[in-house]
Amino acid sequence: MRLLSKLTAPLRSSRPPPFEAGAPPRVWIEGIEPTVDAGAFPVKRVLNDVVQVGADIFKDGHDLIAARVLYRVTGAAEFEHAPMRFDYDADRWFASFSVDRIGPWEFTVEAWPDAFGTWLSDLQKRMAAQQDIRAELLEGARYVNRRADFLQSDVSRQLRSFAQRLADESADVQVRVTTAQSSELAELMLGPLEADEVTRVRPWFKVDVDRPPAAFAAWYELFPRSQGTVPGHHGTFQDTERRLPDIAALGFDVIYLPPIHPIGETHRKGKNNARDGEPGDVGSPWAIGGKAGGHTAIHPDLGTLEDFRRLCKRAEDLGMEIALDFALQCSPDHPWVKQHPDWFHVRVDGTIRYAENPPKKYEDIYPLNFWCADRQRMWEACRDAILFWVSHGVKTFRVDNPHTKPLAFWKWAIADVRKKHPDVVFLAEAFTRPKRMKALAKLGFGQSYTYFTWKNTKAELTDYVRELAGEMSEYYRPNFFANTPDILHEFLQKGGRPAFRLRLVLAATLAPVYGIYSGYELCENVPVREGSEEYLDSEKYQIRVRDWRAAGNIRDDVARINRIRRENPALQLLSNVEFLPTDSEYVIAYRRWLADNELIIVVNLDPSNTRETMIEVPLARMGLDPIQTFEVTDLLVGISYTWRGARNYVRLDPNEKVAHVFRVSRA
Repeated sequence: MRLLSKLTAPLRSSRPPPFEAGAPPRVWIEGIEPTVDAGAFPVKRVLNDVVQVGADIFKDGHDLIAARVLYRVTGAAEFEHAPMRFDYDADRWFASFSVDRIGPWEFTVEAWPDAFGTWLSDLQKRMAAQQDIRAELLEGARYVNRRADFLQSDVSRQLRSFAQRLADESADVQVRVTTAQSSELAELMLGPLEADEVTRVRPWFKVDVDRPPAAFAAWYELFPRSQGTVPGHHGTFQDTERRLPDIAALGFDVIYLPPIHPIGETHRKGKNNARDGEPGDVGSPWAIGGKAGGHTAIHPDLGTLEDFRRLCKRAEDLGMEIALDFALQCSPDHPWVKQHPDWFHVRVDGTIRYAENPPKKYEDIYPLNFWCADRQRMWEACRDAILFWVSHGVKTFRVDNPHTKPLAFWKWAIADVRKKHPDVVFLAEAFTRPKRMKALAKLGFGQSYTYFTWKNTKAELTDYVRELAGEMSEYYRPNFFANTPDILHEFLQKGGRPAFRLRLVLAATLAPVYGIYSGYELCENVPVREGSEEYLDSEKYQIRVRDWRAAGNIRDDVARINRIRRENPALQLLSNVEFLPTDSEYVIAYRRWLADNELIIVVNLDPSNTRETMIEVPLARMGLDPIQTFEVTDLLVGISYTWRGARNYVRLDPNEKVAHVFRVSRA
């Protein structure tokens, strides 16, 4: 969408003026943006964003048109409006407004024949032709009086005063012309002359406004039970709290914890996902529920609720927040199984069906039956579990496998939670078919997992990011996790340390929201077996105590890239990406820009070989002289280079430099 170079300040008003229902439209309005599915779902923005609105508006004949955007916080009695301006080259109308409150907003576009504007334009043409305009000034007074009849109170009285001056034939013509051309009169005349002249698009379009971390943040996933220092000894919230300063120093914003609830003992999984656990095995945190409680309880070995609140407060003091996993499934020992067995899938023989994803079996988990007879109470209990943790300071939830639960449930639950707490953000962990992932984002999830982990070639990355940065960016906020406890891609398994470094740069510079699962900074890359994406000795089933400064770590890379992200606003948006041609299929280059912050990122996608190539720089779009030299500074190492012209040379040795993050100096 084209941006306006100058916008008129919005005017505050009362309710929209009524107009005759069903009256034929005087003006045609279509092609309104931004919208999602013609307004069926909200577009997403963050606090203090500017919403740029565009529309195609036209009518018969040569008369001028006036239009404006109406906008308000959803449910507000009053609205504000911003005049729309016509861009001749685009043949399109534009306006914008700022969203200064978290929660739902709405806007629409209305337009009408601009009789006064048409009259004023014709008056100026007649004056230029030195015609007699005295009769035209009387006609203008008639338009002003019609507008006064339409309005009430002080505005109406002001307009009638202007009309009298325009119609005063005893006054000097030039004085009357000056009155007609006054900016004060133009502002008062902004609007229809009669109610049935207005064409307004209904229903209003929606905007969902989140906290800024919903659109820009670096995530770090860790298991609290592995944060101790003694192998095999169960870590606690206090152990996790001691790690927070180190994680903050790496530049992370969000610390995501897998489920912290009691873990069931029945059919508890063993190490490396063994079907039968042995004494002492800690089981999977996603097998939620035991003697100590269910979704609103804490695993006793982790600590107390007060310990958890202190952890959240310490994270906040360090500029971070704690995100919790929300997994709607139960171990056979969950209190709901005894209290509400009808909330589950009951077999003909009376037993409850455990979870399966053939050939995988999850005997330690019972899936909930969201369409059971007692659906309302069950849905409310699930929502209440979210509200419980919100009441204890959690504002972000990573939702486990939301695509296996009804879309209708999520639409209801997220809307209900955010009605009470609009600052809550939900991340959808849904690795499923694209349309289902998109639907979850549209109906309320503020962030979404992606296929980034499986996109490793230049073509794959280019096509995928272009898709995400296009129309999808209005509602889908991708979170580029470079790895997860479930996903250790073959690229990392076989590419070694260079693969971890280059994928870090890609994740952190291609998406405003990205994350790593702990162990990534240590380049852990051993799968449980050849051909598997599961980790050997996975934390999902056992405690892992690590040396966080072990040889070969890439902690410096992580800290540096997170600092670069914070210092460069161009990396904090999704849609401002342009891929640049290179001569090598193994070298990807892309431009990210915002105002005076111009970046070119170049990454060697081959973790095993040095690659050299020429990069084509879009000089004209970057405002660079094709003859003069310009400077690029690699923010990863602090070295500057002098470039000239559109084609420039790079060489990347994966054992030294896997990437460049160039900041361009136009000087």
